[in-house]
Amino acid sequence: MAKILLLEDDKILADTLKELLEGEEYEVFLAQNSQTALDLSYNNSFDIFLFDVNLADFSGFELLKLLRENSCHTPAIFLTSLDDVASLSKGFEVGADDYIKKPFDFDELLIRIQAQLRKVFKTYEDTLSYKNLTYKISANELYDENNKLVSLTPQEKKLCTILFQNIDKTLQKEDILYELDIEGESSEGALRVYISKLRKVGLEIQTLKGIGYRLVKA
Repeated sequence: MAKILLLEDDKILADTLKELLEGEEYEVFLAQNSQTALDLSYNNSFDIFLFDVNLADFSGFELLKLLRENSCHTPAIFLTSLDDVASLSKGFEVGADDYIKKPFDFDELLIRIQAQLRKVFKTYEDTLSYKNLTYKISANELYDENNKLVSLTPQEKKLCTILFQNIDKTLQKEDILYELDIEGESSEGALRVYISKLRKVGLEIQTLKGIGYRLVKA
């Protein structure tokens, strides 16, 4: 289920969009000001942003600019009544992927969302390169710069797949543990051991304190 961060200060429109999107099987997180949206983006991993522009605290343009400066590459669509060339240019300048003018047809918004999500959930090539490493997804095999197979445990292979399929995306610790099917008091310690092993073989994995991990884009 794709996760959407919706930033919209018009409560009626926000609630309506949330309900319609959830009806299409999307998981929607709603923010009615930019600071709340910023906090949510730091504490969750989203597949797409839907941002209003004119907000009481700081604009959607400023918010997206800040996120892009912090290496967030989540696709973003601006929802706004602004339609002048200067505003359009500003939106794309700060990192927008698309732009839809209010009032809009919900079906059109869905088409635009789906177009962006196809890029996010595109079929991965079986062989991926990362720095001097090669990873074969179908076989769960990691090879070093000399094309030598790196020895990994089944859990380390599973973690490797999760990271490679989410390069440069923040992954919450709880979600990783769920995917690895690890439970109990020792679960976080086990995850740290797996992360440490993958770092030693060359994966640049960033720790986001209190949140989770991110495989930094090579």
